[in-house]
Amino acid sequence: MKTKLWEKDTLTDNVIEKFTIGNDKELDLLIAPFDIEASMVHAKMLQKVGLISNLELQQLLEGLNELKLLVNNGEFIIEEGIEDIHSQIEFHLTKKYGETGKKIHTARSRNDQVLTAIKLFIKHELVGIKEKSLLLKALFNQTAEKHKGITLPGYTHFQIAMPSSFDNWLNAFAESLDDDLELLNAAFNIANKNPLGSAAGYGTNFKIDREFTTTELGFDSYNVSPVYAQMTRGKTEKVAAIAISSLAHTLSKFSYDVCLYLCQNFGFISFPDSLTTGSSIMPHKKNPDVFELIRAKCNVLQGLPNQLTLLTNNLPSGYHRDMQLTKELLFPAIKELKECIEVLIHVLPKMEVNSNCAEDEKYKYMYSVNKVNELVMQGLSFREAYGIIADKIEKQEF
Repeated sequence: MKTKLWEKDTLTDNVIEKFTIGNDKELDLLIAPFDIEASMVHAKMLQKVGLISNLELQQLLEGLNELKLLVNNGEFIIEEGIEDIHSQIEFHLTKKYGETGKKIHTARSRNDQVLTAIKLFIKHELVGIKEKSLLLKALFNQTAEKHKGITLPGYTHFQIAMPSSFDNWLNAFAESLDDDLELLNAAFNIANKNPLGSAAGYGTNFKIDREFTTTELGFDSYNVSPVYAQMTRGKTEKVAAIAISSLAHTLSKFSYDVCLYLCQNFGFISFPDSLTTGSSIMPHKKNPDVFELIRAKCNVLQGLPNQLTLLTNNLPSGYHRDMQLTKELLFPAIKELKECIEVLIHVLPKMEVNSNCAEDEKYKYMYSVNKVNELVMQGLSFREAYGIIADKIEKQEF
């Protein structure tokens, strides 16, 4: 029995087979539930338009439900000799139901099959990331309220600048997440278009019902042009990567601030010892390793859109095997980002602030702008007031 969807009578060289499959078997496990879901809807559509009988539909749904149960129980595998999830689904159905199983691929290609599964996966993951981001945003707001009105020295160019506050600092990251959430919503909308029915990128002469599969799979609409449907492979991932990159930028900047503010030279904030790590040689050390790792991971994630650009930007329309590598870039990145958000959700409520940090003598000049503004409110021009205060500072009379 043939185990590949494209297999003919010529055997593939083992070296070529191993290289072309790559990491697909591992990564395809992540899209297995979505490929099975799309196959079930596809089978229903085939019966609806008269391409398979009701009995054949029941058999296909029975076999697909068996696979779904295996996935839910963590027991699903892609068997030896089978190259991907798509082949595994058809192999299972054909092994169980013979000719009926072979009919699951009617009016579709592996191209639109994987596209549909990946879009469903991306939608699912973006919803999960959005939920975690909303929770993190709420924690930033709550932590800001907890420390409201406590002065935090502000810096520009790493030089003491003007007085700020802990709530102003923390709410800034909550507001940054608002913009990130807008990009997540935009990425979701791009992914929310059904490619199923575009086949290999040139449609099919079967009388299929794309409105039916669109509604059943929870897409808002479908890609009208089958050529463009294939062009969304890589583009959908890149748009999702841009949203991920933006969110990673927010997390990285906050983590950098935390590392800086934890430094004894600043001493603005602290965390329980259980959230820090020690030194192998210096017994006094309490290292912010968790924030340094979040910063590093998120800095790498910010390069994801560029990686996908380099992978896809020199390709013409139509499907190319290069697209297989989008999974290797995007899927681990999603996992990495979610873990970073989860860690911040865990540690942020445990942050304590130094309510007296602004009383240090070195911060006396950060109120200079306030004094300039007071003179302006008394009638002086800003530039004249600026000069007066600057002169006092120069003479150490401020």
